[in-house]
Amino acid sequence: MRYVLLVLLSLVPGLALAQAEALENPGTVSAVQDRLYRLNHELTLGVGALPADAFYKGYFAALGYTYHFSDSFAWQVGRGAYSYNVDTGLRRQLERDFGVAPTANAFEDEVQWMVGSDVVWSPFYGKTAFLNSRVLHFEAFVLAGATVFKLNRDNGFRPAANIGLGLRLFTSQHLSFRLDVTNNVLFAGASRIVNVPTLQLATAFNFGATE
Repeated sequence: MRYVLLVLLSLVPGLALAQAEALENPGTVSAVQDRLYRLNHELTLGVGALPADAFYKGYFAALGYTYHFSDSFAWQVGRGAYSYNVDTGLRRQLERDFGVAPTANAFEDEVQWMVGSDVVWSPFYGKTAFLNSRVLHFEAFVLAGATVFKLNRDNGFRPAANIGLGLRLFTSQHLSFRLDVTNNVLFAGASRIVNVPTLQLATAFNFGATE
């Protein structure tokens, strides 16, 4: 009994110290700050490029409308773009030095215009300091949908499945800038599949949402 009492007495100071520390530091509390900017009706005006084809490069102007159901999910109801195409040096060399006709099959997949629709998921939202002088708010998103392309061949309407990534930088409640990088898997017919990547930088106008 004597030894038991000695052990219990030696433990009392330690228990008292642990209780005091628990009262001083009850635990770590984490808080997630709500986002400052929200979106509702979004109108986008953009410019972009079709950089992948070896025989031409396309430069397009784009218009789109997106409805945001929540902070995370949205439907890009409609988007459309018209492309101005420029021949590459490789195509000019083939036509000049080897007499390849402009109507050759290799040249018949130029995109003239495109329209489509996408589902948008925005799982990431954050803010960062720029040069310790300004706080920048941004979000990252993924999108997936469908596109119809008009090619330069006769009746050249072709469907495509679209998937991509995007980044948005907010400047105010009503204005933001977004970068979209997508790839369209175009079904060109005759069991032939063509990848049509797009790069687009757009100004987005937001209506109907509050901070």
